[in-house]
Amino acid sequence: MSSSNVRRRTPRVSSFKAAVVGLVVLAAICYAVFGGSLPFGSSPFLLKAVFTANTDLHIPSPVRIAGVQVGEVIGVERIKGSANAGMVIMQIDKNGLPLHADATADIRSRIFLEGNFYVDLEPGTPESPILKSGATLPASNTTGPVQLDRILSSLNSNARANLQKLVQGLGASLNTPPTAAEKRGQDQSDAGLTGAQGLNYALNYSAKAFETSAIVNQALLGERPTDLAGAIKGESQVFKGLAASGEALPQLVDNFEQTMAALSAKQDDLSSAIAVLPAVLRATDSADAALSASFAPTERFASELIPGIKQLAPTITVAVPWLKQLTALSSQSELGALLKYLTPAVANTSTALTSTASLISQANELSQCFSKVLVPTGNETITEDSSPPTGLQIYQQLFQSAVGLDSATQNFDGNGRYLRATVGGGSNQVKSAALANGGPLYGNAVLPLSGTLPAFPSSQKAPTLDSKVPCYTQTAPDLNSAAQGSAP
Repeated sequence: MSSSNVRRRTPRVSSFKAAVVGLVVLAAICYAVFGGSLPFGSSPFLLKAVFTANTDLHIPSPVRIAGVQVGEVIGVERIKGSANAGMVIMQIDKNGLPLHADATADIRSRIFLEGNFYVDLEPGTPESPILKSGATLPASNTTGPVQLDRILSSLNSNARANLQKLVQGLGASLNTPPTAAEKRGQDQSDAGLTGAQGLNYALNYSAKAFETSAIVNQALLGERPTDLAGAIKGESQVFKGLAASGEALPQLVDNFEQTMAALSAKQDDLSSAIAVLPAVLRATDSADAALSASFAPTERFASELIPGIKQLAPTITVAVPWLKQLTALSSQSELGALLKYLTPAVANTSTALTSTASLISQANELSQCFSKVLVPTGNETITEDSSPPTGLQIYQQLFQSAVGLDSATQNFDGNGRYLRATVGGGSNQVKSAALANGGPLYGNAVLPLSGTLPAFPSSQKAPTLDSKVPCYTQTAPDLNSAAQGSAP
Protein backbone atom coordinates (compact mmCIF):
# COMPACT_ATOMS: atom_id res chain seq x y z
CA MET A 1 0.00 0.00 0.00
CA SER A 2 1.47 3.32 -0.98
CA SER A 3 1.89 6.20 1.42
CA SER A 4 -0.54 8.32 -0.54
CA ASN A 5 -3.32 5.93 0.27
CA VAL A 6 -2.65 5.97 4.03
CA ARG A 7 -4.70 8.59 5.97
CA ARG A 8 -3.87 9.74 9.52
CA ARG A 9 -6.87 9.49 11.80
CA THR A 10 -7.30 12.38 14.28
CA PRO A 11 -9.55 12.11 17.36
CA ARG A 12 -12.68 14.22 17.30
CA VAL A 13 -14.37 16.03 20.33
CA SER A 14 -18.04 15.35 20.58
CA SER A 15 -20.55 18.25 20.49
CA PHE A 16 -21.75 17.48 24.02
CA LYS A 17 -18.28 17.81 25.53
CA ALA A 18 -17.65 21.07 23.63
CA ALA A 19 -20.94 22.53 24.95
CA VAL A 20 -20.05 21.57 28.54
CA VAL A 21 -16.61 23.21 28.26
CA GLY A 22 -18.16 26.40 26.76
CA LEU A 23 -20.73 26.63 29.58
CA VAL A 24 -18.01 26.25 32.20
CA VAL A 25 -15.91 29.01 30.62
CA LEU A 26 -18.95 31.30 30.30
CA ALA A 27 -19.90 30.73 33.95
CA ALA A 28 -16.36 31.55 35.08
CA ILE A 29 -16.41 34.78 33.10
CA CYS A 30 -19.79 35.81 34.54
CA TYR A 31 -18.61 34.98 38.07
CA ALA A 32 -15.51 37.14 37.69
CA VAL A 33 -17.42 40.01 36.06
CA PHE A 34 -20.17 40.15 38.71
CA GLY A 35 -17.89 40.30 41.73
CA GLY A 36 -16.73 36.77 42.35
CA SER A 37 -13.29 36.25 43.80
CA LEU A 38 -10.70 34.38 41.86
CA PRO A 39 -9.58 31.13 43.44
CA PHE A 40 -5.90 32.10 43.27
CA GLY A 41 -6.36 35.85 44.07
CA SER A 42 -5.97 37.55 47.45
CA SER A 43 -9.06 37.53 49.67
CA PRO A 44 -10.80 40.95 50.01
CA PHE A 45 -11.08 42.60 53.44
CA LEU A 46 -14.62 42.24 54.74
CA LEU A 47 -16.11 44.36 57.52
CA LYS A 48 -19.51 43.77 59.09
CA ALA A 49 -21.51 46.33 61.06
CA VAL A 50 -24.73 45.96 63.07
CA PHE A 51 -27.33 48.75 62.66
CA THR A 52 -30.41 48.92 64.87
CA ALA A 53 -32.44 50.99 62.36
CA ASN A 54 -33.34 50.55 58.71
CA THR A 55 -30.19 51.19 56.70
CA ASP A 56 -31.85 52.02 53.35
CA LEU A 57 -28.58 51.04 51.66
CA HIS A 58 -28.47 49.76 48.11
CA ILE A 59 -25.88 47.41 46.68
CA PRO A 60 -23.30 48.65 45.88
CA SER A 61 -23.44 51.77 48.10
CA PRO A 62 -20.05 53.47 48.57
CA VAL A 63 -18.00 53.32 51.76
CA ARG A 64 -16.00 56.51 52.44
CA ILE A 65 -13.37 57.69 54.90
CA ALA A 66 -13.12 61.49 55.14
CA GLY A 67 -14.94 61.80 51.81
CA VAL A 68 -12.63 59.36 49.97
CA GLN A 69 -14.21 56.16 48.69
CA VAL A 70 -12.44 53.13 50.20
CA GLY A 71 -14.90 50.34 49.45
CA GLU A 72 -18.52 49.42 48.84
CA VAL A 73 -21.45 47.60 50.43
CA ILE A 74 -21.75 44.06 49.09
CA GLY A 75 -24.58 42.79 51.25
CA VAL A 76 -27.33 43.70 53.73
CA GLU A 77 -28.83 40.96 55.92
CA ARG A 78 -31.74 41.19 58.32
CA ILE A 79 -31.06 40.12 61.89
CA LYS A 80 -33.50 37.52 63.15
CA GLY A 81 -35.82 38.62 65.95
CA SER A 82 -35.71 42.32 65.04
CA ALA A 83 -37.94 44.24 62.65
CA ASN A 84 -35.46 47.01 61.93
CA ALA A 85 -31.96 45.79 62.82
CA GLY A 86 -29.68 44.63 60.04
CA MET A 87 -26.15 43.48 59.28
CA VAL A 88 -24.24 45.44 56.60
CA ILE A 89 -21.34 43.66 54.89
CA MET A 90 -18.68 45.92 53.37
CA GLN A 91 -15.66 45.20 51.22
CA ILE A 92 -12.78 47.56 52.11
CA ASP A 93 -9.95 48.40 49.72
CA LYS A 94 -6.30 48.67 50.72
CA ASN A 95 -6.44 52.47 50.89
CA GLY A 96 -9.00 52.17 53.72
CA LEU A 97 -6.84 49.95 55.94
CA PRO A 98 -5.98 49.50 58.74
CA LEU A 99 -9.19 49.63 60.79
CA HIS A 100 -9.17 49.61 64.60
CA ALA A 101 -11.49 48.17 67.21
CA ASP A 102 -12.99 51.59 68.10
CA ALA A 103 -13.88 52.33 64.47
CA THR A 104 -17.35 53.78 63.84
CA ALA A 105 -19.74 53.58 60.89
CA ASP A 106 -22.47 56.12 60.13
CA ILE A 107 -25.02 55.96 57.33
CA ARG A 108 -25.29 59.40 55.76
CA SER A 109 -27.23 60.91 52.88
CA ARG A 110 -25.34 61.57 49.69
CA ILE A 111 -25.71 64.88 47.87
CA PHE A 112 -28.99 65.31 45.97
CA LEU A 113 -27.30 64.71 42.61
CA GLU A 114 -25.98 61.33 43.80
CA GLY A 115 -29.04 60.12 45.70
CA ASN A 116 -29.26 57.22 48.15
CA PHE A 117 -26.95 56.83 51.16
CA TYR A 118 -23.34 55.90 51.87
CA VAL A 119 -21.40 54.53 54.83
CA ASP A 120 -19.15 57.09 56.52
CA LEU A 121 -16.40 55.03 58.13
CA GLU A 122 -14.12 56.36 60.87
CA PRO A 123 -11.01 54.07 61.08
CA GLY A 124 -10.50 54.55 64.86
CA THR A 125 -7.48 55.49 66.91
CA PRO A 126 -4.02 53.89 66.50
CA GLU A 127 -3.99 52.87 70.18
CA SER A 128 -6.85 50.38 69.61
CA PRO A 129 -6.27 46.84 68.25
CA ILE A 130 -6.34 46.37 64.48
CA LEU A 131 -9.39 44.55 63.12
CA LYS A 132 -9.04 41.47 60.95
CA SER A 133 -11.09 40.63 57.88
CA GLY A 134 -14.59 39.50 58.83
CA ALA A 135 -14.71 41.50 62.09
CA THR A 136 -18.06 42.98 63.18
CA LEU A 137 -18.64 46.47 64.54
CA PRO A 138 -21.26 46.37 67.34
CA ALA A 139 -24.38 48.55 67.36
CA SER A 140 -22.72 50.90 69.85
CA ASN A 141 -20.23 51.87 67.11
CA THR A 142 -22.84 52.51 64.39
CA THR A 143 -25.44 55.17 63.65
CA GLY A 144 -28.34 54.78 61.24
CA PRO A 145 -29.85 57.42 58.95
CA VAL A 146 -32.46 59.86 60.20
CA GLN A 147 -35.42 59.89 57.80
CA LEU A 148 -37.62 62.91 57.27
CA ASP A 149 -40.79 60.91 57.98
CA ARG A 150 -39.41 59.95 61.40
CA ILE A 151 -38.76 63.59 62.20
CA LEU A 152 -42.25 64.59 61.09
CA SER A 153 -43.89 61.76 63.03
CA SER A 154 -42.24 63.02 66.25
CA LEU A 155 -43.71 66.52 65.81
CA ASN A 156 -47.00 67.43 67.49
CA SER A 157 -49.88 69.23 65.77
CA ASN A 158 -48.68 72.70 66.80
CA ALA A 159 -45.19 72.04 65.51
CA ARG A 160 -46.60 70.70 62.23
CA ALA A 161 -48.83 73.76 61.87
CA ASN A 162 -45.84 76.02 62.46
CA LEU A 163 -43.85 73.99 59.94
CA GLN A 164 -46.65 74.42 57.40
CA LYS A 165 -46.63 78.18 58.00
CA LEU A 166 -42.86 78.18 57.58
CA VAL A 167 -43.11 76.36 54.25
CA GLN A 168 -45.94 78.64 53.11
CA GLY A 169 -43.95 81.72 54.11
CA LEU A 170 -40.91 80.38 52.28
CA GLY A 171 -43.03 79.79 49.18
CA ALA A 172 -44.52 83.29 49.40
CA SER A 173 -41.06 84.83 49.78
CA LEU A 174 -39.81 82.95 46.73
CA ASN A 175 -42.81 83.93 44.60
CA THR A 176 -43.09 87.61 45.64
CA PRO A 177 -41.92 90.00 42.86
CA PRO A 178 -39.23 92.50 43.93
CA THR A 179 -40.19 96.07 44.78
CA ALA A 180 -39.03 99.07 42.77
CA ALA A 181 -36.32 99.83 45.35
CA GLU A 182 -35.10 96.23 45.21
CA LYS A 183 -35.00 96.29 41.41
CA ARG A 184 -32.56 99.20 41.52
CA GLY A 185 -30.16 97.07 43.56
CA GLN A 186 -30.35 94.04 41.23
CA ASP A 187 -28.18 93.20 38.28
CA GLN A 188 -29.70 93.90 34.89
CA SER A 189 -29.57 90.19 33.98
CA ASP A 190 -32.00 89.16 36.74
CA ALA A 191 -33.87 92.41 37.46
CA GLY A 192 -37.58 91.88 38.12
CA LEU A 193 -37.30 88.11 38.80
CA THR A 194 -38.82 86.51 41.88
CA GLY A 195 -36.71 84.48 44.28
CA ALA A 196 -37.77 81.18 42.69
CA GLN A 197 -37.07 82.50 39.19
CA GLY A 198 -33.69 83.70 40.39
CA LEU A 199 -32.87 80.22 41.71
CA ASN A 200 -33.89 78.70 38.39
CA TYR A 201 -31.71 81.26 36.62
CA ALA A 202 -28.80 80.31 38.89
CA LEU A 203 -29.08 76.69 37.72
CA ASN A 204 -27.56 77.80 34.43
CA TYR A 205 -24.27 78.19 36.31
CA SER A 206 -24.73 75.15 38.57
CA ALA A 207 -23.05 72.64 36.28
CA LYS A 208 -19.87 74.71 36.08
CA ALA A 209 -20.06 75.44 39.81
CA PHE A 210 -20.32 71.75 40.70
CA GLU A 211 -17.47 70.94 38.35
CA THR A 212 -15.32 73.61 39.99
CA SER A 213 -16.35 72.36 43.46
CA ALA A 214 -15.32 68.84 42.51
CA ILE A 215 -11.91 70.15 41.41
CA VAL A 216 -11.55 72.03 44.69
CA ASN A 217 -12.55 68.95 46.73
CA GLN A 218 -10.07 66.84 44.79
CA ALA A 219 -7.37 69.44 45.47
CA LEU A 220 -8.23 69.40 49.19
CA LEU A 221 -7.10 65.77 49.31
CA GLY A 222 -3.54 66.97 48.71
CA GLU A 223 -0.78 65.46 46.65
CA ARG A 224 0.24 62.76 49.15
CA PRO A 225 -1.85 60.34 51.22
CA THR A 226 -0.93 62.13 54.47
CA ASP A 227 -1.78 65.68 53.32
CA LEU A 228 -5.43 65.53 54.39
CA ALA A 229 -4.51 63.99 57.75
CA GLY A 230 -2.01 66.81 58.31
CA ALA A 231 -4.65 69.41 57.48
CA ILE A 232 -7.12 67.80 59.89
CA LYS A 233 -4.45 67.70 62.59
CA GLY A 234 -3.75 71.40 62.05
CA GLU A 235 -7.47 72.21 62.29
CA SER A 236 -7.62 70.19 65.51
CA GLN A 237 -4.84 72.32 66.98
CA VAL A 238 -6.66 75.48 65.88
CA PHE A 239 -9.90 74.36 67.55
CA LYS A 240 -8.01 73.42 70.71
CA GLY A 241 -6.53 76.91 70.74
CA LEU A 242 -10.01 78.40 70.31
CA ALA A 243 -11.36 76.24 73.13
CA ALA A 244 -8.52 77.36 75.41
CA SER A 245 -9.08 81.04 74.59
CA GLY A 246 -11.62 81.40 77.42
CA GLU A 247 -13.73 84.52 77.17
CA ALA A 248 -12.09 85.64 73.93
CA LEU A 249 -14.16 83.23 71.78
CA PRO A 250 -17.59 84.37 73.15
CA GLN A 251 -16.48 87.95 72.65
CA LEU A 252 -15.53 87.10 69.07
CA VAL A 253 -18.98 85.55 68.52
CA ASP A 254 -20.67 88.62 70.06
CA ASN A 255 -18.64 90.94 67.83
CA PHE A 256 -19.50 88.78 64.82
CA GLU A 257 -23.18 88.98 65.77
CA GLN A 258 -22.98 92.76 66.05
CA THR A 259 -21.23 92.90 62.66
CA MET A 260 -23.96 90.79 61.06
CA ALA A 261 -26.62 93.00 62.67
CA ALA A 262 -24.90 96.08 61.25
CA LEU A 263 -24.78 94.47 57.81
CA SER A 264 -28.47 93.56 58.12
CA ALA A 265 -29.31 97.17 58.99
CA LYS A 266 -27.46 98.24 55.84
CA GLN A 267 -29.11 95.63 53.62
CA ASP A 268 -29.95 98.08 50.85
CA ASP A 269 -26.41 99.45 50.77
CA LEU A 270 -25.04 95.90 50.79
CA SER A 271 -27.27 94.96 47.86
CA SER A 272 -26.00 97.96 45.93
CA ALA A 273 -22.42 96.95 46.72
CA ILE A 274 -23.06 93.39 45.52
CA ALA A 275 -24.61 94.77 42.32
CA VAL A 276 -21.36 96.51 41.43
CA LEU A 277 -19.27 93.50 42.45
CA PRO A 278 -19.13 91.97 38.89
CA ALA A 279 -17.51 95.15 37.58
CA VAL A 280 -15.04 95.04 40.46
CA LEU A 281 -14.20 91.42 39.66
CA ARG A 282 -13.60 92.29 36.03
CA ALA A 283 -11.28 95.07 37.12
CA THR A 284 -9.59 92.61 39.47
CA ASP A 285 -8.94 90.26 36.56
CA SER A 286 -7.19 93.10 34.74
CA ALA A 287 -5.20 93.86 37.89
CA ASP A 288 -4.23 90.19 38.19
CA ALA A 289 -2.76 90.36 34.71
CA ALA A 290 -0.63 93.32 35.78
CA LEU A 291 0.31 91.45 38.95
CA SER A 292 1.41 88.44 36.94
CA ALA A 293 3.54 90.73 34.80
CA SER A 294 5.21 92.06 37.97
CA PHE A 295 6.38 88.59 39.03
CA ALA A 296 9.34 88.70 36.64
CA PRO A 297 10.81 91.88 38.22
CA THR A 298 10.14 90.39 41.63
CA GLU A 299 12.08 87.29 40.65
CA ARG A 300 14.99 89.43 39.47
CA PHE A 301 14.89 91.38 42.73
CA ALA A 302 15.04 88.10 44.66
CA SER A 303 18.01 87.02 42.58
CA GLU A 304 19.80 90.27 43.40
CA LEU A 305 19.18 89.64 47.09
CA ILE A 306 21.14 86.40 46.99
CA PRO A 307 24.63 88.06 47.29
CA GLY A 308 23.42 90.01 50.30
CA ILE A 309 22.08 86.85 51.92
CA LYS A 310 25.44 85.19 51.33
CA GLN A 311 27.07 88.04 53.27
CA LEU A 312 24.60 87.61 56.10
CA ALA A 313 26.62 84.83 57.78
CA PRO A 314 29.88 86.89 57.94
CA THR A 315 27.86 89.83 59.25
CA ILE A 316 26.46 87.68 62.03
CA THR A 317 29.98 86.48 62.84
CA VAL A 318 31.16 90.06 63.20
CA ALA A 319 28.08 90.99 65.25
CA VAL A 320 28.59 88.21 67.82
CA PRO A 321 31.40 90.05 69.77
CA TRP A 322 29.25 93.19 69.83
CA LEU A 323 26.34 91.17 71.21
CA LYS A 324 28.64 89.74 73.88
CA GLN A 325 29.62 93.27 74.94
CA LEU A 326 25.95 94.28 74.95
CA THR A 327 25.17 91.28 77.15
CA ALA A 328 27.91 92.32 79.57
CA LEU A 329 26.52 95.86 79.64
CA SER A 330 23.08 94.49 80.47
CA SER A 331 24.42 92.30 83.30
CA GLN A 332 23.64 92.78 86.98
CA SER A 333 26.97 94.46 87.68
CA GLU A 334 26.44 97.14 85.00
CA LEU A 335 22.88 97.83 84.02
CA GLY A 336 21.51 96.09 87.11
CA ALA A 337 23.31 98.53 89.41
CA LEU A 338 21.97 101.47 87.42
CA LEU A 339 18.46 100.09 87.67
CA LYS A 340 18.93 99.79 91.44
CA TYR A 341 19.35 103.57 91.64
CA LEU A 342 16.62 104.28 89.12
CA THR A 343 13.99 102.14 90.83
CA PRO A 344 13.17 104.65 93.66
CA ALA A 345 13.00 107.46 91.12
CA VAL A 346 10.60 105.48 88.96
CA ALA A 347 8.47 104.64 92.01
CA ASN A 348 8.36 108.30 93.07
CA THR A 349 7.53 109.24 89.48
CA SER A 350 4.46 107.02 89.68
CA THR A 351 3.35 108.78 92.90
CA ALA A 352 4.03 112.16 91.35
CA LEU A 353 2.03 111.26 88.27
CA THR A 354 -0.91 110.26 90.47
CA SER A 355 -0.78 113.58 92.31
CA THR A 356 -0.30 115.45 89.04
CA ALA A 357 -3.37 113.76 87.59
CA SER A 358 -5.40 114.91 90.61
CA LEU A 359 -3.94 118.45 90.29
CA ILE A 360 -4.75 118.59 86.59
CA SER A 361 -8.30 117.42 87.28
CA GLN A 362 -8.81 120.12 89.92
CA ALA A 363 -7.16 122.75 87.71
CA ASN A 364 -9.52 121.74 84.94
CA GLU A 365 -12.52 122.24 87.23
CA LEU A 366 -11.13 125.63 88.37
CA SER A 367 -10.54 126.78 84.79
CA GLN A 368 -14.08 125.73 83.83
CA CYS A 369 -15.41 127.64 86.86
CA PHE A 370 -13.61 130.76 85.63
CA SER A 371 -14.63 130.35 81.99
CA LYS A 372 -18.28 129.38 82.60
CA VAL A 373 -19.21 131.30 85.80
CA LEU A 374 -16.75 133.91 87.06
CA VAL A 375 -15.73 135.48 83.73
CA PRO A 376 -19.34 135.75 82.40
CA THR A 377 -20.37 137.30 85.75
CA GLY A 378 -17.49 139.80 85.69
CA ASN A 379 -18.37 140.80 82.12
CA GLU A 380 -21.93 141.80 83.10
CA THR A 381 -22.93 145.49 83.19
CA ILE A 382 -25.58 146.45 85.76
CA THR A 383 -28.21 148.62 84.04
CA GLU A 384 -31.13 148.31 86.48
CA ASP A 385 -29.62 150.62 89.16
CA SER A 386 -31.85 153.58 90.12
CA SER A 387 -28.85 155.90 90.03
CA PRO A 388 -27.34 156.89 86.67
CA PRO A 389 -25.59 153.74 85.36
CA THR A 390 -21.82 153.83 85.12
CA GLY A 391 -21.71 151.76 81.96
CA LEU A 392 -18.80 149.78 83.42
CA GLN A 393 -18.56 146.01 83.70
CA ILE A 394 -18.46 144.33 87.12
CA TYR A 395 -14.74 143.52 86.97
CA GLN A 396 -13.94 147.17 86.08
CA GLN A 397 -15.93 148.44 89.05
CA LEU A 398 -14.15 145.86 91.24
CA PHE A 399 -10.78 147.26 90.19
CA GLN A 400 -11.95 150.81 90.87
CA SER A 401 -13.03 149.81 94.40
CA ALA A 402 -9.44 148.71 95.00
CA VAL A 403 -8.35 152.33 94.48
CA GLY A 404 -10.67 153.45 97.27
CA LEU A 405 -9.44 150.71 99.56
CA ASP A 406 -5.87 151.73 98.82
CA SER A 407 -6.58 155.32 99.75
CA ALA A 408 -8.24 154.17 102.97
CA THR A 409 -5.01 152.48 104.03
CA GLN A 410 -3.05 155.78 104.10
CA ASN A 411 -2.30 157.40 107.52
CA PHE A 412 -2.32 160.87 108.97
CA ASP A 413 -4.29 162.59 106.28
CA GLY A 414 -7.85 162.90 105.21
CA ASN A 415 -7.62 159.67 103.22
CA GLY A 416 -6.11 157.55 105.98
CA ARG A 417 -7.57 154.47 107.55
CA TYR A 418 -8.93 156.64 110.36
CA LEU A 419 -12.18 157.48 108.58
CA ARG A 420 -13.68 160.80 109.58
CA ALA A 421 -17.33 161.69 109.53
CA THR A 422 -18.37 165.18 108.54
CA VAL A 423 -21.46 166.83 109.85
CA GLY A 424 -23.92 167.44 107.12
CA GLY A 425 -26.61 165.71 105.18
CA GLY A 426 -29.93 166.67 103.70
CA SER A 427 -33.49 167.03 104.75
CA ASN A 428 -34.38 163.33 104.34
CA GLN A 429 -34.37 161.61 107.70
CA VAL A 430 -33.34 157.97 107.75
CA LYS A 431 -34.16 155.57 110.57
CA SER A 432 -32.73 152.04 110.83
CA ALA A 433 -34.26 149.02 112.48
CA ALA A 434 -33.67 148.41 116.17
CA LEU A 435 -30.22 147.07 116.90
CA ALA A 436 -29.55 144.11 119.16
CA ASN A 437 -27.84 146.18 121.91
CA GLY A 438 -29.74 149.42 121.54
CA GLY A 439 -32.36 151.37 119.68
CA PRO A 440 -32.45 152.40 116.07
CA LEU A 441 -29.96 154.71 114.35
CA TYR A 442 -30.91 158.02 112.76
CA GLY A 443 -29.39 159.99 109.93
CA ASN A 444 -30.00 162.55 107.19
CA ALA A 445 -29.69 161.79 103.48
CA VAL A 446 -29.28 164.27 100.69
CA LEU A 447 -31.59 162.24 98.40
CA PRO A 448 -34.41 159.88 99.28
CA LEU A 449 -33.28 156.25 99.66
CA SER A 450 -34.70 153.95 96.97
CA GLY A 451 -33.61 150.64 98.56
CA THR A 452 -30.86 148.07 98.35
CA LEU A 453 -29.70 146.25 95.24
CA PRO A 454 -29.82 143.32 95.52
CA ALA A 455 -32.40 142.91 98.30
CA PHE A 456 -31.05 141.69 101.61
CA PRO A 457 -32.14 138.07 102.11
CA SER A 458 -35.08 137.68 104.44
CA SER A 459 -33.48 134.62 106.10
CA GLN A 460 -30.58 136.80 107.32
CA LYS A 461 -28.29 133.90 106.34
CA ALA A 462 -25.80 133.41 103.54
CA PRO A 463 -26.65 130.77 100.87
CA THR A 464 -25.53 127.21 101.72
CA LEU A 465 -22.11 126.30 100.30
CA ASP A 466 -21.88 122.71 98.98
CA SER A 467 -18.25 121.76 98.30
CA LYS A 468 -19.24 118.52 96.52
CA VAL A 469 -20.95 120.28 93.62
CA PRO A 470 -18.53 121.56 90.92
CA CYS A 471 -18.61 125.30 90.40
CA TYR A 472 -18.75 125.07 86.60
CA THR A 473 -22.06 123.19 86.75
CA GLN A 474 -23.80 126.27 88.24
CA THR A 475 -25.53 128.88 86.11
CA ALA A 476 -23.87 132.32 86.03
CA PRO A 477 -25.97 134.81 88.05
CA ASP A 478 -28.00 137.47 86.26
CA LEU A 479 -27.29 140.58 88.39
CA ASN A 480 -29.80 142.70 86.48
CA SER A 481 -32.61 140.33 87.46
CA ALA A 482 -31.90 140.66 91.22
CA ALA A 483 -34.79 142.01 93.30
CA GLN A 484 -34.44 145.49 94.86
CA GLY A 485 -34.95 145.79 98.58
CA SER A 486 -37.11 148.46 100.22
CA ALA A 487 -35.74 151.58 101.88
CA PRO A 488 -35.46 151.68 105.70
